[in-house]
Amino acid sequence: EVQLVESGGGLVQAGGSLRLSCAASGFTFDDYAIGWFRQAPGKEREGVSCISSSDGSTYYTDSVKGRFTISSDNAENTVSLQMNSLKPEDTADYYCAKGVTPSCTGMYDYWGQGTQVTVSS
Repeated sequence: EVQLVESGGGLVQAGGSLRLSCAASGFTFDDYAIGWFRQAPGKEREGVSCISSSDGSTYYTDSVKGRFTISSDNAENTVSLQMNSLKPEDTADYYCAKGVTPSCTGMYDYWGQGTQVTVSS
């Protein structure tokens, strides 16, 4: 059974940092990209970042470039999202998702339950 479990969310002041983790199980971790998404209240889900399992390529939405860093620990089957210089507009539920290929194609088939991030001004 494929499982993705997010952790690390919380309440932080603007300018602060959080590190989200996505623990994956039930599939061959090395064979699939992992993406991070977020959904703020009243807004559509937004793709935040992705890491390819084939070559480690990383992708970020423009609003988080230079502030967020995605990384993968293949030994632990975990993908992390380091979030620095957080802004109130980063407030959202954050989800990780399993890609359908090793590359970041924008297609995902399994999702975690999410972790809440709140950035106060």
